[in-house]
Amino acid sequence: MIETLKCPTCGAPLDYDPQTAAETLRCPFCANTVVIPQSARRAAAPQIVIGAGGFGRGVRRTARGAFAGVLVLVLIILGFTGAVIFFVVRSVNRTVNTATRAVGVSNTRSTLAPTPPPGLKPREFSGYTEPLMAFGAEGIGPGNFKDARSVAVDAQGRIYVGEYTGGRVQVFDPAGKFVTQWSVDPKMPLRGLAADRGGTVYVVQRGAITRYEGATGKTLGNVGAGGGRFDDVAVAADGGLVAFAQDPHDNIVRIDRSGQESKIIRRAVSGQTDRSELNMRVAVDGLGNMYGLGTFNDAVFKFSPDGRFLTQFGGDGDEPGQFRAPGAIAVDNQGRVYVADFKGVQIFDPNGRYLNTIKVKGAASGLAFNESGELFVVARTQVLKFAPFKP
Repeated sequence: MIETLKCPTCGAPLDYDPQTAAETLRCPFCANTVVIPQSARRAAAPQIVIGAGGFGRGVRRTARGAFAGVLVLVLIILGFTGAVIFFVVRSVNRTVNTATRAVGVSNTRSTLAPTPPPGLKPREFSGYTEPLMAFGAEGIGPGNFKDARSVAVDAQGRIYVGEYTGGRVQVFDPAGKFVTQWSVDPKMPLRGLAADRGGTVYVVQRGAITRYEGATGKTLGNVGAGGGRFDDVAVAADGGLVAFAQDPHDNIVRIDRSGQESKIIRRAVSGQTDRSELNMRVAVDGLGNMYGLGTFNDAVFKFSPDGRFLTQFGGDGDEPGQFRAPGAIAVDNQGRVYVADFKGVQIFDPNGRYLNTIKVKGAASGLAFNESGELFVVARTQVLKFAPFKP
């Protein structure tokens, strides 16, 4: 509502709104500044009246007092809620600890989790097993990789790394220093790579196994021409080969030192599971036992040197000893079996009992051992070397 005030200088009427007016008002007639009395300005802040005998009587509280009361109420509610959460969590922890003791499981960190080496900062460790040596990086230059999935080591310690596409095979000395590179068929994927003690490298492409002189890349001809379409190869201790062939089923083929087939295990995986197997990786131990890793069946199948089925282990799952997309297999000089998948590299004893996991930063794609029992893992853009496993 508009109110009127007289200018004390010229007497002119001055209209103003007490709800919005400021402390002063300028007279439009004499241009003097007029101070509006306190009693004539906007109304005071509303008050809350809490009456004991009716509204309008009792103790008066301002809006500031009401806000303080609400704040106290909120703090009381939060405190009560926190107390309830505390007692619920403590009850759950007691229940879990009781159940843990009942089954005899320690409430400490699992022994499978690696411990950072002395002097290594925790933030640099991140749960991965530290290698003895690592070399390579993403790139196309010497010593770099784009999609390396195969690795092999000869008796002199030379390391051979094959790219899945492009046909490049790089050669490194035992310390991981680049030595040279040579090419195979650049139009076909490199499916398998192995090296014997004398430095001959075996490459699987186009369904064939081709021999190369490891130091130079000179072609030395094919082996096992009648075994079917080969898709992987491993070198045996006697200088022969073990290969996976699709003809048309999942066969494991033993090839002697002269390059001739000496044994064929037909339907090596599907014959045990009644499930087809289109992608098998192979390995052989020092006694001549043969291993087939069925990547479609998520299991390892072990055969005696004469081709007799011995056992299988693994299975699809996330538990230790189970596989998720396994991609490579190798056997060390103690007969322990190593399988690479998304978890890292899982280790099994010769009978298939799970032992441990080497956690690898990146996707482990290829495995190989040197004469000292050190493990080489290729992880697409890098090669890692790990110390021999100690139970």
